[in-house]
Amino acid sequence: MKVSILGSGAWGTTLAQVAADAGHDLLLWGRNKEVVAEINSSHRNTRFLGEIELPQSIRATADIDEAFAHADALILALPSQSLRENLENWKSRYPANIPSISTLKGIEVSTHLRMSEVLAQVIGLEEEKIGFITGPNLAKELVRRQPAGAVGASINPKVADLIVSIFKTPYFRVYTSDDIVGCELAAALKNVIALAVGIVVGMGLGENTQAMIITRGLNEVTRLGVALGAAPLTFAGLAGMGDLVATCQSSLSRNRSFGETIGQSGNSSSVRETLGKTVEGVASAGAVVDMAHMVGVEIPIIEAVADVVSGKISPMKAMATLSEIDTGAEIDLSGPG
Repeated sequence: MKVSILGSGAWGTTLAQVAADAGHDLLLWGRNKEVVAEINSSHRNTRFLGEIELPQSIRATADIDEAFAHADALILALPSQSLRENLENWKSRYPANIPSISTLKGIEVSTHLRMSEVLAQVIGLEEEKIGFITGPNLAKELVRRQPAGAVGASINPKVADLIVSIFKTPYFRVYTSDDIVGCELAAALKNVIALAVGIVVGMGLGENTQAMIITRGLNEVTRLGVALGAAPLTFAGLAGMGDLVATCQSSLSRNRSFGETIGQSGNSSSVRETLGKTVEGVASAGAVVDMAHMVGVEIPIIEAVADVVSGKISPMKAMATLSEIDTGAEIDLSGPG
């Protein structure tokens, strides 16, 4: 199959390798002409993946029309907050007649839309042509072909099966789901919980506290997801718990690292200036709180993170506030944190 991946960063390039290993005719689109030239000449992407040698079958291009013309299926691996702008620029040329598979783990801040909803809204794609791949997949591990699992989600079983076929290799196991709503929400919301875990680590708190934040955070994510139309069991699988654990525990996670630096410094604004990287949880935390308020779901951990990263309160104040919340039944998809 001819597959085009849009986005030549760490994740897009890693997925290009997986798809190439699965035997597909792979074309990788990137805006940076130096990155594109390096992939074509030396089969490396040193800017994002160091000295990892990529399969020689991967071709790269900076011509978006070439990427569109090549594809039987499109994989989107772009920054989530720039998706709309890119799609608007490509709208008249975008091939709406083939499957589009998103890898974007975010909520559009200005609209509270999931990435598949942005794709449908801007391009006019039918839901049956949209898929999403997600899971506990850190690029720097997967590009070394370390075993990993993922979920291919779509309301269309044929698209979910297509995702499996594109990425099926001995080291990458992809399962299917019809709950694209739950998979996208789990992927986006877990970034905020990873920030929370990073903050408590930065404050010098131990594994008991981290385990509590991860578990109660998953409870919040599940409650909000169910209120927004997701299936609760989605959050117990690779798309939910799996991705959450990997992101919260890994030093490779930008969200975890950003939170840790906040916990150490107590100042989110200075951390933003020094890190200078896209941290999805920071961008989406406030939007997630707004979404929860709209459906009447209490998410105290996520709300505390939003207040910390916006500079409203300190990490110490956030922990004190969370400690004052009354407890109740542990498993209650409608209750407080």
